[in-house]
Amino acid sequence: MKNIVLGILAHVDSGKTTLSESMLYECKSIRKLGRVDHGDTALDTNEIEKSRGITVFSKQAKFVCGETCCYLLDTPGHVDFSAEMERTLAVLDYAILVISGTDGIQNHTETLWQLLHNYNIPTFIFVNKMDLTGADKDKVLEELQTVFDSQCIDFTTLDEDTMENISVADETVMEKFLTDGVVSDEDIAYLISRRKLFPCLFGSALKGDGVTEMLSALDKYTIMPAYPTDFGAKVYKISHDEQGNRLTHIKITGGSLKPKDSLKQLKADGDTVEEKVNQIRVYNGEKFSAEQIAESGTVCAVTGLTGTYSGQGLGIESNLNQTLTQPIFTYQVLLDEKTDAFTALSKFRILEQEDPQLNVTWKEQLGEIHISLMGEIQLEVLKTVVKQRFGMDIEFSKGNVVYKETIKNTVEGVGHFEPLRHYAEVHLLLEPLKNGQGLVFDTLCSEDKLDKNWQRLVLTHLAEKTHIGVLTGSPITDMKITLVSGRAHIKHTEGGDFRQSTYRAVRQGLMQAESVLLEPWYSFTITVPMENIGRVMADMQKMSGTFEPPETVGENAVLRGEAPVVKINDYKSEIINFTRGKGRINCQLKGYFPCHNADEVIAEIGYDAESDIENTPDSVFCPKASATVVKWNEVKDWMHLESFLKPEKETVRQHISRSEVVEYRSILEQDKELLKIFEQTYGKIKVDKYTAFDPAKKEEKAKTGKVVKYDKDFLLVDGYNIIFAWDDLKALAKDDINAARERLVNILCNYQGFKRCEVIVVFDAYKVKGSVGSIERYHNITIVYTKEAETADMYIEKVTHQIAKNHRVRVATSDGLEQVIILGHGAMRMSASNLKEEVNEIEKAIREIIE
Repeated sequence: MKNIVLGILAHVDSGKTTLSESMLYECKSIRKLGRVDHGDTALDTNEIEKSRGITVFSKQAKFVCGETCCYLLDTPGHVDFSAEMERTLAVLDYAILVISGTDGIQNHTETLWQLLHNYNIPTFIFVNKMDLTGADKDKVLEELQTVFDSQCIDFTTLDEDTMENISVADETVMEKFLTDGVVSDEDIAYLISRRKLFPCLFGSALKGDGVTEMLSALDKYTIMPAYPTDFGAKVYKISHDEQGNRLTHIKITGGSLKPKDSLKQLKADGDTVEEKVNQIRVYNGEKFSAEQIAESGTVCAVTGLTGTYSGQGLGIESNLNQTLTQPIFTYQVLLDEKTDAFTALSKFRILEQEDPQLNVTWKEQLGEIHISLMGEIQLEVLKTVVKQRFGMDIEFSKGNVVYKETIKNTVEGVGHFEPLRHYAEVHLLLEPLKNGQGLVFDTLCSEDKLDKNWQRLVLTHLAEKTHIGVLTGSPITDMKITLVSGRAHIKHTEGGDFRQSTYRAVRQGLMQAESVLLEPWYSFTITVPMENIGRVMADMQKMSGTFEPPETVGENAVLRGEAPVVKINDYKSEIINFTRGKGRINCQLKGYFPCHNADEVIAEIGYDAESDIENTPDSVFCPKASATVVKWNEVKDWMHLESFLKPEKETVRQHISRSEVVEYRSILEQDKELLKIFEQTYGKIKVDKYTAFDPAKKEEKAKTGKVVKYDKDFLLVDGYNIIFAWDDLKALAKDDINAARERLVNILCNYQGFKRCEVIVVFDAYKVKGSVGSIERYHNITIVYTKEAETADMYIEKVTHQIAKNHRVRVATSDGLEQVIILGHGAMRMSASNLKEEVNEIEKAIREIIE
């Protein structure tokens, strides 16, 4: 028998729970057929659900149809509980999307369809309420094929025409159909599993019409996923039973699980714990059976785990990405006089485990609890839940919209944390993403630079925290954050060091970026009498909204568009007033878009990013054994690793004039030894005898900026550092270090001949026993071999200290610490890659003009 995890989703009041009830009754999983309006359904068991007639909490049931065991997850339909619904999507194998036959595709239905697409869930469609007046099968099917997908196919009768329509979905299936005249059940199942085909069935769940056909389709056209033998599980929900036992709701995605099995968990704070499973429960509504083993494909709840959280991966499973549905309002919790704030906070922390989107925040200075919610219905339900479970009477302040922030440009953020006996440096690439993509974390860092375990820890720290922006302190979104470089110390690095450097790197990057304030927008459908449409359109314009031309439906006008939530949220009462109860508005969250009055909001909030010590962008370095806080805008002058992003600058080619090339060509013609070195390095060049000795023309002085003149320009090169930083020289050095050294020297001779600066290349000999050091002149450059116990770093530091006061000195090295020191001596740094670029550009420019 195959195991299938099946979700059922719908816009509120489409008959989703009624369909679930009918399926369970038909499969004999329940003995009595309940009704939502009677408050006696098998799945809506909470008193809040019974009184309101809506699903608030996702529920599990189990039924068998044919050779298929279905674990059914019934999800909330109301938009205020979308996060609860979305958390179940990550564990679904298939979904049933319920559509009202009288209302067709509604706003929230489109959102659900998009979520199913995002999670890549194969979907069956059940068009319900076909027994009611106004239900039009052809109209709904046409709408499904137009709005959703052309392969939404009516499965009421699988005749030849239907088979032909199905075969269009896939070339291979079409070839089979043209040959055999039929499409097999296996091919249909394949097409559905690949989301190339969406079976549509029609009926009335309340009367049981079409339910048997739906169950038959599920049995025939579903495929059980292939699962690995190693244990894995996805956590999709946390709850507590009536006795207060903590339940971790999971889907087994590999191997199996037994009571008393130990599970290792990476907690949200980065610590690893190991706990034993006490009990495995398979729920069917309120009731459950205790199982001795849960095989792959099973949905169950386990007790005994205290550190689990929604979205967590266990065993071989990775953590899930954040949900796309996010609350858009924030409220202060108002407590009565007899309730202690810290007691209330502990209770809200329990609720936050069950619903992470609550985002419970304790504002210590004000002694206030703040939470995030989707809307008024969720607010009312939460008040009831708190009263029922914890005996607390609470109220809420007027809600404020939740703003978010993103960035326009790509930046590199650097975080360094090095108090005494601690060390970690992290480089993060922050890139803007398209609207609605949330936060994405990745790594491109080489394991040669940073061990894989440290990289995983950085990614954990990125995901564990709600990172806030620098405009208003609002959560960031729609950006990709990639670990591109990092460094640990073999003795002094601890896990907490990378937490600090990661947080600081995010903030330092945000401080550099061009930030954008985002606000939530609703898409709306407003229906009013014809005489009121003019006022509605004028109101929408005042609200900074946009809309399509109004449509006429009978005696009413319908206006569709989008507007900022902060403007349109209270418009419902206005419509009821000026239309005398004849108008209505339906709003659906469209997403986050640039704030219509950003400057006003930023000024009103008055957030100062640099004063936020809990989210500092500054770094901590430890020169001379003393911790020093370095401001965010100076960190790149202190960092120990080379920057991943190359600074935006004019290429060397733009600074190379024809007069410089002519001058260098003249030097080559007159200096046969330098010409020989050039041709040994780059090959022979063509020389035009008529232009070889053209006089050099004077360059015009730049119109902007001052020119600082030095007596002499120096370039100091850390020889071995450059050899092992350039791929071609590094490869040559593996076979013959002397050949690599000779090639570098020849390259620098040509460089000096063109740039006319003093080049000093320094080679380490500190490990060479008895080396007394030497300085020799090789044609037009100086070569230094250090003495025993003296490194190239030490020599370069000594020389820069002596000459940088009166001369322009550049030091070519990729040693981060050496760069910091030479900067302190007044010299300018040049990385190995920068020098390589300059050498290559000079060579290209010479070849293009001379040849």
